[in-house]
Amino acid sequence: MEQSVRDTDQYAAYIYKFIQKYIQLSEAELNRYLPYVEVRQFKKREVILQYGQVENYLNLVVKGLVRKYTQVGKLEKTLQLSKEGQLIQSEMSFHTRIPSSMITEALEPSILVSMRYEHIQYAVDTIPGAEHLARQMMTYLFIKKDARYFKQLKNSTRQRFLNYVTNHPNMLQRVPQKILASYLDIKPETFSRLKHLLKDPKKEDK
Repeated sequence: MEQSVRDTDQYAAYIYKFIQKYIQLSEAELNRYLPYVEVRQFKKREVILQYGQVENYLNLVVKGLVRKYTQVGKLEKTLQLSKEGQLIQSEMSFHTRIPSSMITEALEPSILVSMRYEHIQYAVDTIPGAEHLARQMMTYLFIKKDARYFKQLKNSTRQRFLNYVTNHPNMLQRVPQKILASYLDIKPETFSRLKHLLKDPKKEDK
């Protein structure tokens, strides 16, 4: 989908607020990045990145909900759910330039602000501070991914469920149950049973 300058300008404040989490930029400095930003829109259940395609974008979700998953036999394994204000991409494909073993799709009508791989490389080479920003963002993503992985290993099925719904209460309404169960590494039938804990948090697994 073609970008328009108006669309980029519309989301400039959103992008500025997001970047400030990683590095302090003036609005003038931010404006140097905006020519490389694309605004992309996707319909509900539209595939953003197909299996076997090379990931060319780093994406920030500004509206909607996007998931990343892979196929394991006949099952879909959800690896990431990104809502407003969160990044998503197939990292291995993006950084190595090899075909992706992941698929990304919009679970809701979604708007992404995206930067292409070659534009990021150009920005890093030409804009002061861009390399530091890119390094900060990548470090944050890797730390977040490892933290989630080890937390899932450490916690019981019951703890994983309760921790997630406590910290993300609206996701039960936004994400289909089968997909959310896959993301939390919980069998769908166990997930259904655990939903009763929302009425009685002290109830133990049987």
